[in-house]
Amino acid sequence: MKKIHNLNEYATAEHALMYLSRADSIPHRTEGEAVLLEFIPQKVRRILDLGSGDGRLLALLKIDRQEAEGIALDFSPTMIKAASERFSNDTKVQVVDHDMDNPLPDLGQFDVIVSSFAIHHCTDERKRQLYSEVFDALLPGGVFCNLEHVKSPTNELHRRFICSLGLSEGEEDPSNKLLDVETQLQWLRDLGFQNVDCYWKWLELALIGGSKSKQKKQA
Repeated sequence: MKKIHNLNEYATAEHALMYLSRADSIPHRTEGEAVLLEFIPQKVRRILDLGSGDGRLLALLKIDRQEAEGIALDFSPTMIKAASERFSNDTKVQVVDHDMDNPLPDLGQFDVIVSSFAIHHCTDERKRQLYSEVFDALLPGGVFCNLEHVKSPTNELHRRFICSLGLSEGEEDPSNKLLDVETQLQWLRDLGFQNVDCYWKWLELALIGGSKSKQKKQA
């Protein structure tokens, strides 16, 4: 069977619900989320969550940043419904229907842009374009953190990761388009991000990101 290069099954309710049912059991996920939270300033005005799913990450960020405005962006009807229900009592959060395979809509600028296990569903070309759009959408001094599913450097490590999820290789998500960490870090550096690094990693789970420099004061 010919592989569909840009397949993304999260548009289907069945696939989205399957993911939500096991999201909390992903090994070491909470460790990565905790490190991400450490990189986000307490006082921020606007947060954009790319591929927000049911809003899990944005909700974590909002615990200590209740006055911040948030935008949860996703394209899956199931995820949009779940996020809308999660934030139904928070007037400062807007849920936006958008497919990240397309250029980001004009949503203004943000102090913080985050993503959690979503960008790896884009093609490599689109990943790089998206990082450029993220850079443009950040305010000076803004922070970008992407908790991501990345490519293992060896087949043995990949098999170890798959086994840790309780899956066989034939059960892998066909929507995955995995890319190694270093390539993505270099893209961020090339785009102008500062403090670029892999802040946390466990097998194929990695937190990568950087910040946008503050504008120099005019003389």
